[in-house]
Amino acid sequence: MTDPFSLFDDWYGEARQSEINDSNAMALATADAQGRPSVRMVLLKGHGPDGFIFYTNFEGRKAAELLANPNAALLFHWKSLRRQIRIEGPVEPVDAATADAYFATRSRDSQLGAWASDQSRPLASREVFMARYEEVNRRFADGPVPRPPHWSGLRLVPRHIEFWQDREHRLHERRVFDRDGDGWAEGMLYP
Repeated sequence: MTDPFSLFDDWYGEARQSEINDSNAMALATADAQGRPSVRMVLLKGHGPDGFIFYTNFEGRKAAELLANPNAALLFHWKSLRRQIRIEGPVEPVDAATADAYFATRSRDSQLGAWASDQSRPLASREVFMARYEEVNRRFADGPVPRPPHWSGLRLVPRHIEFWQDREHRLHERRVFDRDGDGWAEGMLYP
């Protein structure tokens, strides 16, 4: 049996070498408390056996959905490699130290943007947003930009992982791993 995290690391490493833009881009599917689905692209910012981490404004739609229904699915699709990985499981917030450490690595402009944006809310014009950005820039002009209290990370803890490899004539290969106690049960699916 293969460890799904080792296999993920292998495929992700190849994608980091071959994908021109955002090899860490993943589709994040959520559902609200009524079960209505939503999907958007986010960026993977950390991963390992404990889960797959991304960051967001906790006052935006995606965080509201995940706080109401803390289950999600991720999809990595690397067209040039003809591969995709699907990951499903519960979602939990990362601790403050993890969020602070990642926030400190972001560019200053991205840090300021996290303060200026009312993510997912209506915006009258681009000029309004840029004025807020300039206001925040002046506010923090004399020092570092702290992490906003409404901005943090979420970790999807995998319960199901599927590795899909394109094959000729649609005879694709699908390997699945399902959490089984402290380990993983491996299987295959018909294409």
